[in-house]
Amino acid sequence: MHVTSEKRLDDGVLEREFTLGGIPGILWTPEAASASAPVPLILLGHPTLGLRTMYPRLVARARHSAAEGFATATIELPGCGDRPRWPALDQARAGLRRAMQAGEPVGDEMVDALVLPLVDKAVPEWQDALDAFLSLPEIGGPVGYSGGVISIGIRLAVVEPRIVAAGLFAGSLVPRVMFEEARQVTIPLHVLLQWDDEGNDRQAALDLFDAFGSREKSLYANMGGHTGVPQFAGETAAQFFARHLKGRPGRETGSSR
Repeated sequence: MHVTSEKRLDDGVLEREFTLGGIPGILWTPEAASASAPVPLILLGHPTLGLRTMYPRLVARARHSAAEGFATATIELPGCGDRPRWPALDQARAGLRRAMQAGEPVGDEMVDALVLPLVDKAVPEWQDALDAFLSLPEIGGPVGYSGGVISIGIRLAVVEPRIVAAGLFAGSLVPRVMFEEARQVTIPLHVLLQWDDEGNDRQAALDLFDAFGSREKSLYANMGGHTGVPQFAGETAAQFFARHLKGRPGRETGSSR
């Protein structure tokens, strides 16, 4: 992991931009984090809009998590932001936009073409990044995953044993094969659903929640559209991670693969 810039935010949080195998990312650690007092880590997922676009929301989540005693980190998704363009992904996005703008149904083939290649490429990159984060002396685990593309969160919850809890944002653009993977998820889950999300099929989101195999899973639903998530929803998510990440021993820091 090559650190490209480092600064201390006004609340004491250390923000480090880095590249890892050519992939940009950002790591935030609370002021108290040290080799003698390592802190748990939350991986911050995000949509395919690019880190520069998402930065204000990501840094706000990072500051809130740091106040709770957690480090947070994120990486740029394939074909997004400053990473090389991915023509197949761009084409799938354009097809989805045309269908939604025309009020046409979004078929399974369109969803598969958009989501499955992204999951297949992004998840190993997240795992490589996790190896790097956990090699730092001030980060000791355990690890949580929060937000972003829900299918990426599902795959990570299945294949990455170092992740012990996940907070997911409900979405309906989920390939059918991911429902089978959801049944293999066993870690505690906190799922946020905006009840009137204009871009989300509510019943599909509820069906996915029902498919999760976790014995502990909570659905946190709020009235309002996609951008109407209330501020107090973040407080509930913070309580979820506090229950599952604090006071638990960290996992092995090496790769699980």
